[in-house]
Amino acid sequence: MGGEGSMMHMIHTLRNNKSMLSKRKDRRVINSSFSGKKLEFENTSTQEDLVKIKLGLQKERKQKLIKTIVVFSIVMITLLSVFIYFF
Repeated sequence: MGGEGSMMHMIHTLRNNKSMLSKRKDRRVINSSFSGKKLEFENTSTQEDLVKIKLGLQKERKQKLIKTIVVFSIVMITLLSVFIYFF
């Protein structure tokens, strides 16, 4: 049958690419700057700061939701008006 050589070449190429990929991942882990130390952060924020951040995030989320609803309703009204006009 024709094409057996090209299929075999494809199989070998995929196998070689897969083996090279696993070697690259191993090198990346070895060359990383991970030293095994645990990262520790000092908590310098107060409860008031945390509450302000929480309220700010809630306000942003509400504004984003309102914008999404407004844009969606404008698009739907436009589509409905076009649909009603042509049909």
